[in-house]
Amino acid sequence: MQFKKLSIIALAVAAAFAQLAQASEQSESKGFVEDSNLVLLNKNFAFYRDFHNNPGGQNYRNEWAHGILATYESGFTQGTVGFGVDAHAMLGLKLNSGGGTNGTGLLPVGDDGKADDDYSEAGGAIKVRVSSTTLKYGNLMPTGPVFATGTARLLPGTAEGFQLLSNEIDGLNLDAGHFTSTNDVNSSNHDGEILAAYAGVAADSADYVGGSYSINDDVSVSLYGSEFEDVWRQYYGNLNYNIPLGTERALNFDFNIYKTSETGDELVGKIDNTTWSLAAAYSMGAHKFTLAHQRVNGDEPFDFLALGEGQSGDSIFLANSVQYSDFNGPNEKSWQVRYDLDMASYGVPGLSFMARYITGDDIDGTKADPTGAYAGVYGDNQKHWERNLEAKYVVQEGAAKDLSFRIRHATHRATAFDSDLDEIRVITEYPLDIL
Repeated sequence: MQFKKLSIIALAVAAAFAQLAQASEQSESKGFVEDSNLVLLNKNFAFYRDFHNNPGGQNYRNEWAHGILATYESGFTQGTVGFGVDAHAMLGLKLNSGGGTNGTGLLPVGDDGKADDDYSEAGGAIKVRVSSTTLKYGNLMPTGPVFATGTARLLPGTAEGFQLLSNEIDGLNLDAGHFTSTNDVNSSNHDGEILAAYAGVAADSADYVGGSYSINDDVSVSLYGSEFEDVWRQYYGNLNYNIPLGTERALNFDFNIYKTSETGDELVGKIDNTTWSLAAAYSMGAHKFTLAHQRVNGDEPFDFLALGEGQSGDSIFLANSVQYSDFNGPNEKSWQVRYDLDMASYGVPGLSFMARYITGDDIDGTKADPTGAYAGVYGDNQKHWERNLEAKYVVQEGAAKDLSFRIRHATHRATAFDSDLDEIRVITEYPLDIL
């Protein structure tokens, strides 16, 4: 496949860059044990969602769970070629999940239709480094704009495959990957499928190659290309431009664009979709005001990669992809206004607030490929809106340093194509550096 070839080319290019490097990450290695780190994360998550227009279906989802995640990253052995390992172990514990209120994505659901009392998962990867280029194989957590495992629930998802990371040139970060299976955020199964999040269609593999480059401290660009086997080819670009305006003031522009088209056996049907977002943010001391516009140009929704049956994933870097909705319907146009407040300027460091409102309209899916996966999902002249409120506090010092408390509220209202709902998430995280 084309993107497998591209990954090989990226490796060759990275090897060439190694000849240019003045000082490399590998040359500065202190050793397998000496550069190791071990982090233990305790995460407590309460999730409540109330549907208002789901007659005959599940009206409430209400679960509470506690997760423990241990992550170990070794250093690299010394020498021209360094070897190392990464490993993780996860445990999720049910604290509350009543009959008929499960399905939040915090806990797996058993054959009896009830949430499991607990679930666990362990995995790891081997890694090899030459100069400042690292090749990994195993259970990985890629974070790229065309393939990123999910972190929005109790425990993170993982993907099985190869990943190449290269930092040979100052400011340039290259990333390539080939993945064949996943483990969803609420699963113990390493053989989960790679899915199209909205179409729900699986394919055997996903490949991508790309990277980001910091032109200077205020300007950066990213370019990625990916192939979801027999489903789509997807390309991504980003431009981020920051304009300092004096003491504690700045203007930032962030532009994201995706281009998606069908490939191979066209498992979800024909696709011709260009989706973009532009956000402008003005920062003034403790305050930040953001205005964003997002547009889907295509008769299909903007779709992206997800993990397993839960169809979770973070492979969408668009301004109006928010707590509940992604505002990615076919032909949709959406606007967002947002306000952030950092209370450090008022003598309470670590405390922050956020409020945003997003509205989307002109959704029309009636012209989608009639034989494809998106046919009949969206009607004509559909619209919706969402409001998010958030408060977060992070302990700044002492024995509980980095302990965070976060409460998130969402309200979503829509015409017939989507749900009316209210949602609350309460999340506590406490990371401990063991090594």
